[in-house]
Amino acid sequence: GRARGPRAVRGADLHHDVTIPFEKSITGGEVELKIIRGGGKRETIVAKIPPGIENGKSIRLRGQGEKGQAGGPAGDLLITVGVSSHEHFRRDGKNLIVPVPVTLLEAAEGAKVDVPSPKGTVTVTIPPKTSSGRRLRLKGLGVDDKKAPGDLLAEVEIVLPTEMTPEDVEALRQIESRHTQNPRGHLRW
Repeated sequence: GRARGPRAVRGADLHHDVTIPFEKSITGGEVELKIIRGGGKRETIVAKIPPGIENGKSIRLRGQGEKGQAGGPAGDLLITVGVSSHEHFRRDGKNLIVPVPVTLLEAAEGAKVDVPSPKGTVTVTIPPKTSSGRRLRLKGLGVDDKKAPGDLLAEVEIVLPTEMTPEDVEALRQIESRHTQNPRGHLRW
């Protein structure tokens, strides 16, 4: 038989972990990776982060792994992406949720308030007589997705003044005495 040359062998895959800020996971962007290849060779690679990547998902960079042998193809670089949490925003699928503090008066008479979003500051209309926990939906301001972007849900939180005088509390008592609703009447296990 004929003598055969060495068989082409595909290069090994490289694995790398990276943690990105919450904002970058939503809008996408780039991240620099410091890779150590076989033989201790150091290299910096720029990886693109797709918008909306979720915590724990992987990105595959084809041909960025170890070199192949005897003309074999290079392996891939597999990047596992961790997403750090945000001080205010949290994610629910394609939607973003942000608590929006409002004063008692803003909740009672309605207001227009500015709220940050991935696409810049937006104005949210708080309807009159809005209670804490109500979610106001801002369409298309959540996780970017060409087919169906998510929404931003502004979750109203009523914040009382830190310094309330006994007179302030008495004024609230007067208001409440004219209304008989039991706000917990619907609670069940």
